[in-house]
Amino acid sequence: MDVFDIRDRVIDDYRAFTQGFLQICDFEIRRKVQEELDSGLLWPEPSLALNPSFESGGTVDDLAKAGVLHPTCADIFRIKRNENDKGDRSITLHLHQRAAIESS
Repeated sequence: MDVFDIRDRVIDDYRAFTQGFLQICDFEIRRKVQEELDSGLLWPEPSLALNPSFESGGTVDDLAKAGVLHPTCADIFRIKRNENDKGDRSITLHLHQRAAIESS
């Protein structure tokens, strides 16, 4: 699967959809709209944000101790080096992840 190819196909499909119902009679307006569409007005370049600052929501151990998660989750969801490693520390969740778990 090539994610860039998928992106290009989605954009091409969206371009065909949006231009399929554009019927602009005025030449100057049509030219300007086409110019804007060709420059990527409706499909800007993707952006990537690294290392967002999410508020901590505690650990899986915390949720297991509070009875929000089954106690076995504290044994399963741990930082592990390989499949045989039991894990030496609990996975830390972001606050929005904890809220999603608590709302279930």
